[in-house]
Amino acid sequence: MDEGFFTPFPSCKLSLMQTPVHITAFYKFTPIDRKDIGSIQKKLQKFGRKKGMRGLVLIAEEGLNGTVCGEPKVIEKWKKMLEGCFGDIVFKDSTAKECVFPRWFVKVRDEVVTLRENRVNPSGRRNHLTPEEWHKMMEEDVVVIDTRNDYETDVGLFMNALDLKLKTFQEFPDAVKKSKIPKDKKVLMYCTGGIRCEKALLEMEKQGYKNVYQLEGGILAYLEKFPNKKFKGECFVFDHRVSVDQELKPSERYSLCPHCGDPGDCNISCNRCKERNVICYRCKEQDHLQTCSKDCSYHLQRSGSPVLSPR
Repeated sequence: MDEGFFTPFPSCKLSLMQTPVHITAFYKFTPIDRKDIGSIQKKLQKFGRKKGMRGLVLIAEEGLNGTVCGEPKVIEKWKKMLEGCFGDIVFKDSTAKECVFPRWFVKVRDEVVTLRENRVNPSGRRNHLTPEEWHKMMEEDVVVIDTRNDYETDVGLFMNALDLKLKTFQEFPDAVKKSKIPKDKKVLMYCTGGIRCEKALLEMEKQGYKNVYQLEGGILAYLEKFPNKKFKGECFVFDHRVSVDQELKPSERYSLCPHCGDPGDCNISCNRCKERNVICYRCKEQDHLQTCSKDCSYHLQRSGSPVLSPR
């Protein structure tokens, strides 16, 4: 997700509306001709700007991926337009009281989810489990793998899931090799909305695994059907909600750490100005980062002042 998505909000007329802002996340792996990508980008940009949408859409030759927000009627029109262009798409919907993105972007990328493995090219739906099927199959003798990054798994994950502690998704192939999961084991994989698992599944099959399944629609689809069941904690999302709770409502627990941008829930009193703020547990372990901002951290180190104990 672009760094600009975690900057302060400009004015947002949607946040003043009586009705909630609608949010939808989606992806579709489908071949797009290189010569058509520019015109598709312009079409989506024009629609979003005209309708006052906010969010990020990525387009590549392998398909598209995005999360957007806007007025309820606009989001419905957006969905119909995408399905008219690309066929059936699984949308994961939620609401918020205000915009969850500050701006509107439609960007062209080499991949819509970066694995940097040219031989892994999803096409069509393979080995998908509905939330109901997933919920039931978790009772069997299976290995459940979380394909997300470590700052996401810190916020929440499925019961007994194997956390690969990934820093980036590109580490997934090597992490699977090191995990030494038996090749004949039934493996269930999941991510936030399903897109990473499309490539992760094919990567595991390439490594010799024959019985691999993925959660259709990811954690977001599961929580819509089964809140407060087998998924524990909250689900990190790449927007200003930071994460969503078991009811898919914006988190009341987590904020973005002002130092690293990871989700944090550690309350501190700034060691420089005493301002209250929330940082992540990793930054809390470093005295000079027990501050309310990067600015305070910088000036605290420059001054050479003794670090005060946090309250």
